[in-house]
Amino acid sequence: MFDFTGLSRPYFEKVFDMEQRAGENLEAGQRKLLANLLASARATAVGERYGFGEIGSYEEFAAKVPQGDYAAMRPDVMQMVEGKSDILWPGTTRRFAQSSGTSDGKSKYVPITPRCLNHGHYAGAAYSLASYLHYHPHSRVFGGKNFILGGSFANELTLPRGVKVGDLSASLIDRINPLVNLFRIPSKKTALMADWEKKLPALVEASLHADVRSISGVPSWFLTVLKRVVERAGASTIHDVWPNLEVFFHGGIAFGPYRSQYARITRGDRMHYWENYNASEGFFGVQARPGSPAMRLLMNTDVFYEFVPVAHPSAPPVPAWEVAQGEVYALLITSSNGLLRYPLGDTVKIESTNPLEITIAGRTRHFINAFGEEVMVYNTDAALARACAETGAEVLNYTAAPVYAGDHSRGRHEWLVEFATPPRDMDDFCRRLDEALQMENSDYQAKRTGGIFLDRLTVVEASPGLFDRWLASTGKLGGQRKVPRLSNDRRFIDPMLAMNGSGAR
Repeated sequence: MFDFTGLSRPYFEKVFDMEQRAGENLEAGQRKLLANLLASARATAVGERYGFGEIGSYEEFAAKVPQGDYAAMRPDVMQMVEGKSDILWPGTTRRFAQSSGTSDGKSKYVPITPRCLNHGHYAGAAYSLASYLHYHPHSRVFGGKNFILGGSFANELTLPRGVKVGDLSASLIDRINPLVNLFRIPSKKTALMADWEKKLPALVEASLHADVRSISGVPSWFLTVLKRVVERAGASTIHDVWPNLEVFFHGGIAFGPYRSQYARITRGDRMHYWENYNASEGFFGVQARPGSPAMRLLMNTDVFYEFVPVAHPSAPPVPAWEVAQGEVYALLITSSNGLLRYPLGDTVKIESTNPLEITIAGRTRHFINAFGEEVMVYNTDAALARACAETGAEVLNYTAAPVYAGDHSRGRHEWLVEFATPPRDMDDFCRRLDEALQMENSDYQAKRTGGIFLDRLTVVEASPGLFDRWLASTGKLGGQRKVPRLSNDRRFIDPMLAMNGSGAR
């Protein structure tokens, strides 16, 4: 196959430069984008509801438009699903990304408008490629195939003609520019298969003899595919099968717990990892530079950002040009998919304000603060990575929740962990994990000091495939569906423990 990488470089350098300039003019660009979004949607139901045509600044927008959540916007979205036009965004929306449920137990359907596809999701993917090529001038990524792992469409609703609901990745693959198919595997038919028991072997066969240069997807799912490919080929590493593989564009979940497993089936001198911050609601960030944990918050993906200080959740949100370095914020977005001051559920730490760079701190609802410890996902991810590095253990999946104090016991955290390689000494692993978590979180350390308030955490080893079985039982197996890492109650861990043959303790 002809290597098109050189021919594509001028286009991607332009994409890279445009994003750099947008970051340098952050306030002006964000204000201009907000004005454009409001003008575009002023004749919609929501635009008339809040008087978009009369809003002339961000300050007026923040004063007149309330912060939203999915429960409040669900009636509008369901009208869109039923085929009604001009509700949250002009025209009729035919595609919706199915996301995890809300507090009322129902799935979320995030509108995917044509504009947010082209100016949001695809624009973000283009910048991810552009930044990778910028920092890797010797790349030959377009000399072969890009293996994109995606989900499927769902059939849980009686939908009007032409309306599709499912994983975001299914719509991205379904509507992708035909030219991209020259560089992509598997076929659309295979990529959109819903039955993962049939899809997995089909993915292996589709990629086994391809010249794969890059892979794109969620780390946990792709690890399973790569192991099957290596096994099917009778190889030692994935580079024995795909000698030209050079980069993994990954996102969706933290990569840290999977790094050692990828290192074992790849060749470190050939493999790069490029992190993306993308979700059903939009494409928000891309790794800032090689070796950096920070991601550049994108200004050219049709998203207006606001930030709520986690330390002061009742404080008014601040715009992107007023954030403080080192602070942790919950993220709100307004975008061309009709979302309006919408809480993503993510918390981000500001690593730099010029340019605006972030790291993912965790989820607003995925935390443990049962004893005043305020443990976030980025704390547990880091602690787990340290404990694994010290013991040689490798983790496939985990979740954790509090165990409350009894008459004769103190409270503690209980972890349910599925290991790829279990620790030789589980008690030693628990000790190291607990110590690492204390190093990562001073509040947890304070509660653990002297064993006065909290006992040492405990770990229950999950049976192989437990988390997949639990996801399947909830109807959320496949694609980009994820296990909640942390919960402040036991609604997730108890059903998993029951499936594991263990009871809550």
